[in-house]
Amino acid sequence: MQTRVRRVAVAVAAAAVLPLALTACSDSDSKDKAGAGSSSAASKGSDTASSAGDTGTMSKPFGPACASVPKDGAGSFDGMAQDPVATAASHNPALSTLVTAVKKAGLVDTLNNAQGITVFAPTNDAFAKIPKADLDKVLNDKEQLTKILTYHVVGQKLAPKDLESGSFDTLEKSKVTTSGSGESYKVNDSADVVCGDVRTANANVYIIDTVLMPKS
Repeated sequence: MQTRVRRVAVAVAAAAVLPLALTACSDSDSKDKAGAGSSSAASKGSDTASSAGDTGTMSKPFGPACASVPKDGAGSFDGMAQDPVATAASHNPALSTLVTAVKKAGLVDTLNNAQGITVFAPTNDAFAKIPKADLDKVLNDKEQLTKILTYHVVGQKLAPKDLESGSFDTLEKSKVTTSGSGESYKVNDSADVVCGDVRTANANVYIIDTVLMPKS
């Protein structure tokens, strides 16, 4: 009889303790899940804030020709920003004539290794304005070609605001002038910037619609 009473008492005690244990586990699990959720949310919030901050500091290219730049890949704005300027230009189909000229002049390494420069980059259409016979002659005259190409390079990074009214020394040793405001700029009063403020790893690039010619 006493043994039966003890068994009943133990069973009752166990039945009373079990719900309490389950409740405690449930509360603990809920807190852990809530904590994990909070940590995840905080992490996402931090990532979002970081991305927003990065976006806020990124440059935004401007001009009508920017629309023809690939949206992704090495030739996109993000892709070009990862490469030095001559390499970056080689990924942009609209600059293929310029890239050919740079290679013929042996300036690829010079441009890629330069630090903090600005390049006024003529489009294929800009080169097409030059009569073919004259263009072929220049492309086969390394000295003259080098002179023309280095005239398109300024030894400092220029922001759009710097172009509003400026005169800058080029690697060719003479000056280019710039003028304009907002998203409309000219170089030497002859070339329009058709896609400006394009960033590469070592240069700011302004794509122009006319080849610049040094005076001398």
